[in-house]
Amino acid sequence: MTISARLLHPSNHTLVLIDFESQMGFAVSNIDITVLRNNTAVIAGASRIFNVPTIVTTVAEHTFSGPVFPEVEEFYPQATSGYIDRTTMNTWEDKPAYEAITNTGKKKIVLAGLWTSVCIVGPALCALAEGYEVYIIADACGDVSAEAHDRAMQRMIQAGAQPMSSIQYLLELQRDWARQETYAAVTALMKRFGGAYGIGIQYAHNMLAH
Repeated sequence: MTISARLLHPSNHTLVLIDFESQMGFAVSNIDITVLRNNTAVIAGASRIFNVPTIVTTVAEHTFSGPVFPEVEEFYPQATSGYIDRTTMNTWEDKPAYEAITNTGKKKIVLAGLWTSVCIVGPALCALAEGYEVYIIADACGDVSAEAHDRAMQRMIQAGAQPMSSIQYLLELQRDWARQETYAAVTALMKRFGGAYGIGIQYAHNMLAH
């Protein structure tokens, strides 16, 4: 049995949440904002459940872009998580952010945030250039248009980044429903933020209880 080295598990990667801020969210049009917020909650919650090293970074938080999404704050409160605020659009060019990401010692980096074509493309291409494996959670990234998001995703994929979805990220970490230590938390997260899949889990749990 061979388990692909490309699969993510809780201890082999760093999650970087980039600029999930209100001002950045106002202009997002490639994805419904409610769906984006739910997907953000899924990945933030997943990383918390599985104790994944997670960096939350913002840009001009107090002067322009505003506070982070409540879905990020819930799982990574600023008071205890210490967001890294930047002036650079490219997270990789900000020394504190760069050091926080690279000092985790993980060779796989998972990125999500706003906007795809600027604040995700920059660190993705730079991390790839330094030999990191880069994963992009496509449905937890937003941009000013579908065209901007799609072209950015294509550019990163052509450079070697691996695209994935928010629920895929969560389930790749869970991997086995017999993993009881995280089962309850994972299914509870899905019931809250997993859309139709979450309703299905709620239904199944309710029906099996009778």
